[in-house]
Amino acid sequence: MELGIRGGVQDHRPYAVQHSLVTRLAWTTGLRLSFLVLLLGATATLYLRGALEQYPVSLRIVFLTICVGFSAAAIYALVLRSGRSLLSLAWWQIAVDQVTWTAIVYVTGGPSSGATSFYGLTCLVGAVLVGLRGAAVAGALGVGMYALLCVALHTGWLPPPSDQAATGYVLGTQDLLYPLLVNALGVACVALLAGYLAERLRLTGGALQAATLRAYEAEQLAVLGRIAAGLAHEIRNPLGSITGAIDMLREGSAISEEDRRLCDIVRREAGRLNELVGDMLDLAKPRRPPRAEATDVSALAREVVALAINAGRGSDVAVRYDGPSGSALARCDAGQIRQVLWNLVRNAIQASFAGSTVVVGVRQESGVVTLWVDDQGPGVAAAEEERIFEDFFTTRTKGAGLGLAVVRRIIDDHAPMGAAIVVKRAPGGGASFRVTLSSDVARLRKSVRP
Repeated sequence: MELGIRGGVQDHRPYAVQHSLVTRLAWTTGLRLSFLVLLLGATATLYLRGALEQYPVSLRIVFLTICVGFSAAAIYALVLRSGRSLLSLAWWQIAVDQVTWTAIVYVTGGPSSGATSFYGLTCLVGAVLVGLRGAAVAGALGVGMYALLCVALHTGWLPPPSDQAATGYVLGTQDLLYPLLVNALGVACVALLAGYLAERLRLTGGALQAATLRAYEAEQLAVLGRIAAGLAHEIRNPLGSITGAIDMLREGSAISEEDRRLCDIVRREAGRLNELVGDMLDLAKPRRPPRAEATDVSALAREVVALAINAGRGSDVAVRYDGPSGSALARCDAGQIRQVLWNLVRNAIQASFAGSTVVVGVRQESGVVTLWVDDQGPGVAAAEEERIFEDFFTTRTKGAGLGLAVVRRIIDDHAPMGAAIVVKRAPGGGASFRVTLSSDVARLRKSVRP
């Protein structure tokens, strides 16, 4: 597992499916060193068998190329350790590799050398490190350097190795075109195939990483649900006893006004704790698919407003309904949308200043019913609009940031029915949460039960 810090809390999310660039660079550097060791061993074997006497210049070039490769690998390791300019390091590796292979091609036959296949190996490395663009650049660089070597040998600008027969290096124009064309076509095919596979792997890896993260979050919610279910029973029973005892104590004739005020504080805080437990249960309990049925959302809105007033929610904040007195039908799950409205009203009351008003509105237009809850609080900053529905995110000193997370979960479940929610600035200041639901009035009226 990968351990990180997110928002001051340890993040135990699973290890990322797609390796980071630093991991890929480390792997390719290690493989490059292994290849150089094998090449050095093969060259040393030839040297011990007396090949140095037969090919003194060619073997010296090979030894020099291997030394340059080892030096470059040491530089790669230092840059990799510093953790800086990693993308530039990837490009340098691709370029140096193609130069290295060109030197090997030069001493192993020139245009007719079988070492030209190493250019395709660098295309694979480029695809692993950078993706499609890396494979394409590696292929173009390999073909270009091979073509430059062929032209230099053909024109005599670069003489063949003095210890090898010149007949294998001096080719006519027609003879040169065939190996150049074949090798260019082969490298291009390898580059395109490697780039395509790298791009597919990137897309698949991203989807797999997202799926892994969703599975992990679902597992965390399941654990939270089991904990919350156990805590709910253990907490709510004492809370009920506390609330009942406080109500009886408050109604006593011998209690003073100061004691009555303290009782009100205890009752209010007990109610807030009870709501927090309820929010945890709502967020963590297993989701059931919403029932798509014709629902009079204006009646739901009036019920929620009446409930907020009768329950004494925000005694210093007024709550009023703004909408049609008749029905406004929408396609949704009545119980879940009632929960959405209740959470939004609670959030609006908590965010509002004393003496302000919370408005719960309903408007029906062609094919759409819009529900809104406007408050007169400080509003939501633009930078926080994307995070306002996240679990445990809150801008207030009180509250656990669960109510709006439950709202988002319910609306997401209703998304196949055309539901959506946005937050914007209310006309009179504060925040305005607007929920849109699909409404096909002609069809929905037929399905309403009398």
